[in-house]
Amino acid sequence: MATTNKPDIVFWIIGVIALIWNGMGVDAYLQHAYKTEASMADLNADQIALLESLPAWITALFAITVFTGVIGAIALLMRKKIAAIILCISFVAATIQQLYWLFGTDMVEVFSEMQPYLRPITIIVIAAFLVWYSKNQKGKGVLS
Repeated sequence: MATTNKPDIVFWIIGVIALIWNGMGVDAYLQHAYKTEASMADLNADQIALLESLPAWITALFAITVFTGVIGAIALLMRKKIAAIILCISFVAATIQQLYWLFGTDMVEVFSEMQPYLRPITIIVIAAFLVWYSKNQKGKGVLS
């Protein structure tokens, strides 16, 4: 029978932040997918045209990224080993999506006044951290 170690307070803080972060991603996805008035209000015509020209597979990767991120964060908080695999799926989808966003579109020019590199790099780094952290916690026996 496998024994598990009790998580420390940092575990719970990281887990809750991961859930909030990915929840914000779900909100961003829903606003993007349904083109809500609020999400389009601050965009100019070039930015709207770019968003509307994105291929469907990018929108699908966006959905995979954020929904597996939420599920992975919940699994982490539930202290389940499967969290590492789910968060890895989220990381891979996020990385492909963000690299396409950076290098497969003219996003850098269209969103130049909005620090276009900051968000994609932050998303990839946080997703990578969550994979590392969940694997680390699995190795320490916190996840069962």
